[in-house]
Amino acid sequence: MRPVVKKCESIVRKMPTRKFADEEVVMGRWPGSVLYYEVQVTSYDDRTHLYTVKYKDGTELQLKESDMRSVSSFRFRKSSSGSPSRRGSSRSRSGSRSRSPGRPAKHKRRSSSQSRELKNDKKNMSGEPYLIPLKLHENHTSQYNGEPDITEVNYSSHNISEPQRIESELEREHVSEQYILYPRKEEKKMEPMYSEEKIFETEQYVLHPRKEEKKTERMYSEERIFETQRPVRKICMKTKELEFGGKIGTTFFIFFLPATVFYLLLMGKQKDPSFLNFPPPLPTFESLWEIRVFGILLLWFFLQVLFYLLPIGKVVDGTPLVDGTRLQYRMNGFYGFLLTAVAVGIALYLEIDLCYLYDHFLQFAVCATVFSVVFSIYLYARSLKAPPKELSPGGNSGNIIYDFFMGRELNPRIGNFDLKFFCELRPGLIGWVVVNLVMLLTEMKMQHWTTPSLAMILVNSFQLLYVADGLWFEEAILTIMDITYEGFGFMLVFGDLVWVPFLYSLQAFYLVNHPNEISWPTASAIVALKILGYYIFRAANLQKHAFRRNPKDPKLAHLKVIPTATGKNLLASGWWGLVRHPNYLGDLIMALAWSLPCGLNHLLPHFYIIYFIILLIHREARDEHQCKKKYGLAWEKYCQRVPYRIFPYIY
Repeated sequence: MRPVVKKCESIVRKMPTRKFADEEVVMGRWPGSVLYYEVQVTSYDDRTHLYTVKYKDGTELQLKESDMRSVSSFRFRKSSSGSPSRRGSSRSRSGSRSRSPGRPAKHKRRSSSQSRELKNDKKNMSGEPYLIPLKLHENHTSQYNGEPDITEVNYSSHNISEPQRIESELEREHVSEQYILYPRKEEKKMEPMYSEEKIFETEQYVLHPRKEEKKTERMYSEERIFETQRPVRKICMKTKELEFGGKIGTTFFIFFLPATVFYLLLMGKQKDPSFLNFPPPLPTFESLWEIRVFGILLLWFFLQVLFYLLPIGKVVDGTPLVDGTRLQYRMNGFYGFLLTAVAVGIALYLEIDLCYLYDHFLQFAVCATVFSVVFSIYLYARSLKAPPKELSPGGNSGNIIYDFFMGRELNPRIGNFDLKFFCELRPGLIGWVVVNLVMLLTEMKMQHWTTPSLAMILVNSFQLLYVADGLWFEEAILTIMDITYEGFGFMLVFGDLVWVPFLYSLQAFYLVNHPNEISWPTASAIVALKILGYYIFRAANLQKHAFRRNPKDPKLAHLKVIPTATGKNLLASGWWGLVRHPNYLGDLIMALAWSLPCGLNHLLPHFYIIYFIILLIHREARDEHQCKKKYGLAWEKYCQRVPYRIFPYIY
């Protein structure tokens, strides 16, 4: 029988032509199981020979041709009484447990009509397993099975022929090539395969026999054994949908983003920082670089590394990766912030001139850009040796420029030191607060004031609260798109280390040379706007975080949810019933409050709110696309219930 199996394997693996057409409805196997579902073919990749199929609930997956069957090759069982084969039900219980599926009872004699039926079955090489619809559990996180509405393939029917059995075993081998299983630790000996009716436990990644089966059975002429069983693994597929304009767009942004930073900083020091005064006076090339500045920048970076490595703060698990594992993160960002404040206080006590940062602000930006480029090259180079499961789903296109920009590796680490998580909140975000403080001191020095202006105090206070809030609720960052989806490449590296500290501080930088006097009533209105934005932002995020942590919390019982095929629920009331992204709404209100203290004389200090609107609308569109792919029809239902994206009754 083994030569027959090998011959069948070679035939299946060498499929030379495409079998199923686009828009064709077929039956597709769910990866890692023997269950088939009705799916629709949406596309076919000639290079990888994989079909992209769409399930009824909107879930999209890629399947091999060997995991797909035409609908006509299946017969659906309507009721137990209407089964084409009543002989199987007449077997004794002992016979059903001691015999392999499909083997007739020895004590029964075949009639001539039965013999003819068996011969016809042998001639028909397209097996016809019966399909029994199953009822799904309600979609709670505790009952997650990760599958759409399912139909169970019943291979234990009495009249399954030998060729059908071989074909079924072949399909199991193809599944095992993609999803391999480890044995449980307590299993010391390998055991033969049981009958095909198995229970697949995703939490332990172990094949278990049915509980009532106590003896192993041979599978006809051969005994199948999983010699090395490993946990189910999903290999990260190649990125097909390119974002940010694809290869050309990302090439453009690699040069455009640094140029934008340099241009805005040059404009900020002009007496009239109007965008109509273009181009601003350009400095000499030699004045843009200084070794001392680069040394101070490295000192700052590694000081934050030291604070990050301190064994203080709790350790939490991140979101599940594609292979089901979770990375661990130490939450000590707020401690690092306090230690930085102590270090800055010591510098002030020692009368170190912190205004040196303002005098060489453009040089610091250039040095940070050079450091970001070198760091990004290192990240791309190390990603070439990373296993497929550790690659980012959005930065694995195969194009060097695109992957360099988006980031190939999802969570690059040196030991337990997570590079992306560290850069997301530490050197850039804490650096932003330090830059603002330096601008406040510089304003007092240049304007010969004993106290800073009210506008400068408001800007510093608002942004200090924002940063302290992010570090206090550091754990919440583990569920944002930057951590769970984006690779760590030039886009995030430059954003964390250059864009945030040098452009988010643009209001304070502007006020140094362009002070703006505001009245107390105006200041009070701006403070009220800031409090409103912060309340919406923090309340929405806390509600989301609490629901993700414990959906069954009695405090959240009043919230309405929409179940999804992934086993998770979508919040459809509370803040998340007002708009789909209430946290973005709060963020934008706060951004407006940061800019208003600078007045309305120039557009430069309002660059942040303009940029932030564009950023969040673009990110919201990316979120919508990912959620539509992930949740399918459930997301469409949520969009119908909550029609507004960010701004109620507007957008």
